[in-house]
Amino acid sequence: MKNDQKKNMKSNTRSEKKSKLQLLHQYYTYTGFYKFLGLSIKKALPPILLFIAALLFVNYFVINVNDVLLYVTENYSDYVVFAVFFASESFLGLVPPEIFIAWSDKATTPILYLSILALLSYIGGIISYFIGKSITKIPAMHDYLEIKMAKHIKNTRKWGGFLIIVGALLPIPFSMTSIAAGMIKYSFIGYLLFGLLRFVRFYLYAIAIFSLL
Repeated sequence: MKNDQKKNMKSNTRSEKKSKLQLLHQYYTYTGFYKFLGLSIKKALPPILLFIAALLFVNYFVINVNDVLLYVTENYSDYVVFAVFFASESFLGLVPPEIFIAWSDKATTPILYLSILALLSYIGGIISYFIGKSITKIPAMHDYLEIKMAKHIKNTRKWGGFLIIVGALLPIPFSMTSIAAGMIKYSFIGYLLFGLLRFVRFYLYAIAIFSLL
Protein backbone atom coordinates (compact mmCIF):
# COMPACT_ATOMS: atom_id res chain seq x y z
CA MET A 1 0.00 0.00 0.00
CA LYS A 2 2.78 2.38 0.95
CA ASN A 3 4.55 1.73 -2.34
CA ASP A 4 1.34 2.40 -4.27
CA GLN A 5 0.84 5.65 -2.37
CA LYS A 6 4.40 6.73 -3.16
CA LYS A 7 3.92 5.90 -6.83
CA ASN A 8 0.67 7.86 -6.92
CA MET A 9 2.33 10.83 -5.23
CA LYS A 10 5.19 10.77 -7.76
CA SER A 11 2.82 10.51 -10.72
CA ASN A 12 0.72 13.37 -9.34
CA THR A 13 3.83 15.52 -8.91
CA ARG A 14 4.89 14.77 -12.49
CA SER A 15 1.44 15.60 -13.84
CA GLU A 16 1.44 18.86 -11.84
CA LYS A 17 4.85 19.79 -13.23
CA LYS A 18 3.72 18.89 -16.71
CA SER A 19 0.54 20.91 -16.39
CA LYS A 20 2.52 23.94 -15.13
CA LEU A 21 4.85 23.69 -18.10
CA GLN A 22 1.89 23.34 -20.42
CA LEU A 23 0.24 26.39 -18.87
CA LEU A 24 3.47 28.35 -19.20
CA HIS A 25 3.77 27.29 -22.83
CA GLN A 26 0.18 28.34 -23.47
CA TYR A 27 0.76 31.70 -21.80
CA TYR A 28 3.82 32.48 -23.95
CA THR A 29 1.94 31.31 -27.04
CA TYR A 30 -1.12 33.48 -26.34
CA THR A 31 0.88 36.56 -25.37
CA GLY A 32 3.00 36.31 -28.52
CA PHE A 33 6.37 35.61 -26.87
CA TYR A 34 7.40 32.97 -29.41
CA LYS A 35 6.43 35.25 -32.26
CA PHE A 36 8.42 38.07 -30.64
CA LEU A 37 11.40 35.74 -30.18
CA GLY A 38 11.27 34.67 -33.82
CA LEU A 39 11.08 38.27 -35.01
CA SER A 40 13.94 39.23 -32.67
CA ILE A 41 16.15 36.49 -34.11
CA LYS A 42 15.23 37.56 -37.65
CA LYS A 43 16.08 41.16 -36.77
CA ALA A 44 19.28 40.08 -35.02
CA LEU A 45 20.68 38.12 -37.96
CA PRO A 46 20.94 40.97 -40.53
CA PRO A 47 22.99 43.27 -38.21
CA ILE A 48 25.36 40.38 -37.39
CA LEU A 49 25.77 39.43 -41.06
CA LEU A 50 26.08 43.11 -42.02
CA PHE A 51 28.79 43.65 -39.41
CA ILE A 52 30.72 40.61 -40.65
CA ALA A 53 30.32 41.69 -44.29
CA ALA A 54 31.40 45.27 -43.47
CA LEU A 55 34.36 43.96 -41.50
CA LEU A 56 35.50 41.78 -44.40
CA PHE A 57 34.92 44.53 -46.97
CA VAL A 58 36.90 47.11 -44.98
CA ASN A 59 39.62 44.57 -44.27
CA TYR A 60 40.13 43.55 -47.91
CA PHE A 61 39.29 46.73 -49.84
CA VAL A 62 39.80 49.76 -47.57
CA ILE A 63 42.25 49.24 -44.73
CA ASN A 64 43.60 46.30 -42.82
CA VAL A 65 41.38 45.98 -39.75
CA ASN A 66 44.15 44.30 -37.79
CA ASP A 67 46.37 47.34 -38.35
CA VAL A 68 43.61 49.67 -37.10
CA LEU A 69 43.02 47.57 -34.00
CA LEU A 70 46.75 47.37 -33.33
CA TYR A 71 46.98 51.16 -33.70
CA VAL A 72 44.20 51.62 -31.13
CA THR A 73 45.88 49.10 -28.83
CA GLU A 74 49.25 50.84 -29.09
CA ASN A 75 48.05 54.47 -28.94
CA TYR A 76 45.14 54.39 -26.51
CA SER A 77 45.24 53.25 -22.94
CA ASP A 78 43.31 50.08 -22.17
CA TYR A 79 41.58 52.02 -19.40
CA VAL A 80 40.29 54.58 -21.93
CA VAL A 81 38.84 51.87 -24.19
CA PHE A 82 37.27 50.07 -21.21
CA ALA A 83 35.84 53.37 -19.92
CA VAL A 84 34.24 54.21 -23.30
CA PHE A 85 32.76 50.71 -23.50
CA PHE A 86 31.48 50.82 -19.92
CA ALA A 87 29.81 54.20 -20.49
CA SER A 88 28.14 52.86 -23.65
CA GLU A 89 26.86 49.71 -21.94
CA SER A 90 25.52 51.72 -19.00
CA PHE A 91 23.63 54.29 -21.10
CA LEU A 92 21.49 52.80 -23.90
CA GLY A 93 24.29 50.73 -25.51
CA LEU A 94 25.06 53.20 -28.29
CA VAL A 95 28.33 51.58 -29.48
CA PRO A 96 28.11 47.98 -30.81
CA PRO A 97 29.99 45.60 -28.44
CA GLU A 98 31.34 43.71 -31.46
CA ILE A 99 33.86 46.52 -32.10
CA PHE A 100 35.30 46.07 -28.62
CA ILE A 101 35.26 42.27 -28.94
CA ALA A 102 37.39 42.64 -32.09
CA TRP A 103 39.71 45.01 -30.19
CA SER A 104 40.19 42.47 -27.37
CA ASP A 105 41.57 39.97 -29.90
CA LYS A 106 44.65 42.20 -30.32
CA ALA A 107 45.39 42.34 -26.60
CA THR A 108 48.26 40.40 -25.06
CA THR A 109 45.70 38.22 -23.27
CA PRO A 110 42.53 38.21 -25.45
CA ILE A 111 40.44 35.95 -23.19
CA LEU A 112 41.17 38.10 -20.14
CA TYR A 113 40.26 41.30 -22.00
CA LEU A 114 37.13 39.68 -23.42
CA SER A 115 36.11 38.58 -19.92
CA ILE A 116 36.66 42.12 -18.62
CA LEU A 117 34.43 43.46 -21.42
CA ALA A 118 31.73 40.91 -20.57
CA LEU A 119 31.97 41.84 -16.88
CA LEU A 120 31.76 45.57 -17.67
CA SER A 121 28.72 44.93 -19.86
CA TYR A 122 27.10 42.97 -17.03
CA ILE A 123 27.84 45.73 -14.49
CA GLY A 124 26.68 48.36 -17.01
CA GLY A 125 23.38 46.50 -17.23
CA ILE A 126 23.06 46.60 -13.44
CA ILE A 127 23.62 50.36 -13.50
CA SER A 128 20.94 50.64 -16.20
CA TYR A 129 18.60 48.59 -14.00
CA PHE A 130 19.01 51.07 -11.13
CA ILE A 131 18.67 53.99 -13.52
CA GLY A 132 15.29 52.54 -14.53
CA LYS A 133 14.36 52.04 -10.89
CA SER A 134 15.33 55.58 -9.86
CA ILE A 135 13.62 57.13 -12.91
CA THR A 136 10.25 56.09 -11.51
CA LYS A 137 10.81 58.69 -8.75
CA ILE A 138 11.18 61.51 -11.32
CA PRO A 139 7.70 62.04 -12.81
CA ALA A 140 8.86 63.94 -15.94
CA MET A 141 11.54 61.38 -16.85
CA HIS A 142 9.25 58.48 -16.00
CA ASP A 143 6.48 59.80 -18.25
CA TYR A 144 8.97 60.45 -21.09
CA LEU A 145 10.46 56.94 -20.95
CA GLU A 146 7.03 55.34 -20.51
CA ILE A 147 6.26 56.68 -24.00
CA LYS A 148 9.76 56.26 -25.48
CA MET A 149 10.15 52.66 -24.23
CA ALA A 150 6.47 51.70 -24.13
CA LYS A 151 6.95 48.49 -26.12
CA HIS A 152 9.98 47.40 -24.06
CA ILE A 153 8.19 48.07 -20.76
CA LYS A 154 5.01 46.30 -21.91
CA ASN A 155 6.98 43.23 -23.02
CA THR A 156 9.02 43.16 -19.81
CA ARG A 157 5.82 43.22 -17.76
CA LYS A 158 4.46 40.30 -19.79
CA TRP A 159 7.55 38.09 -20.07
CA GLY A 160 9.98 39.29 -17.40
CA GLY A 161 12.99 37.00 -17.21
CA PHE A 162 12.61 35.62 -20.71
CA LEU A 163 12.88 39.11 -22.19
CA ILE A 164 16.04 39.73 -20.11
CA ILE A 165 17.47 36.51 -21.58
CA VAL A 166 16.70 37.75 -25.11
CA GLY A 167 18.28 41.13 -24.30
CA ALA A 168 21.38 39.47 -22.86
CA LEU A 169 21.96 37.13 -25.80
CA LEU A 170 20.76 38.96 -28.92
CA PRO A 171 21.96 42.25 -30.47
CA ILE A 172 19.22 44.21 -28.71
CA PRO A 173 20.57 47.06 -26.53
CA PHE A 174 20.91 45.29 -23.17
CA SER A 175 20.85 48.65 -21.42
CA MET A 176 17.30 49.34 -22.64
CA THR A 177 16.08 45.95 -21.45
CA SER A 178 17.75 46.58 -18.08
CA ILE A 179 16.19 50.04 -17.73
CA ALA A 180 12.76 48.57 -18.50
CA ALA A 181 13.34 45.82 -15.88
CA GLY A 182 14.21 48.49 -13.32
CA MET A 183 11.19 50.62 -14.19
CA ILE A 184 8.77 47.77 -13.53
CA LYS A 185 10.76 46.81 -10.40
CA TYR A 186 11.54 43.32 -11.69
CA SER A 187 13.20 41.08 -9.07
CA PHE A 188 16.84 42.17 -8.78
CA ILE A 189 18.05 38.64 -7.95
CA GLY A 190 16.20 37.29 -10.99
CA TYR A 191 17.70 40.04 -13.13
CA LEU A 192 21.24 39.21 -11.92
CA LEU A 193 20.78 35.52 -12.72
CA PHE A 194 19.33 36.01 -16.20
CA GLY A 195 21.85 38.76 -16.93
CA LEU A 196 24.73 36.28 -16.53
CA LEU A 197 23.92 35.10 -20.05
CA ARG A 198 25.64 38.31 -21.17
CA PHE A 199 28.92 36.44 -20.67
CA VAL A 200 27.71 33.65 -22.99
CA ARG A 201 26.94 36.22 -25.71
CA PHE A 202 30.41 37.73 -25.56
CA TYR A 203 32.21 34.38 -25.73
CA LEU A 204 30.02 33.12 -28.60
CA TYR A 205 30.50 36.32 -30.61
CA ALA A 206 34.24 36.22 -29.89
CA ILE A 207 34.49 32.76 -31.47
CA ALA A 208 33.09 34.16 -34.72
CA ILE A 209 34.98 37.49 -34.67
CA PHE A 210 38.34 36.08 -33.60
CA SER A 211 38.21 33.54 -36.43
CA LEU A 212 37.70 36.35 -38.98
CA LEU A 213 40.63 38.50 -37.86
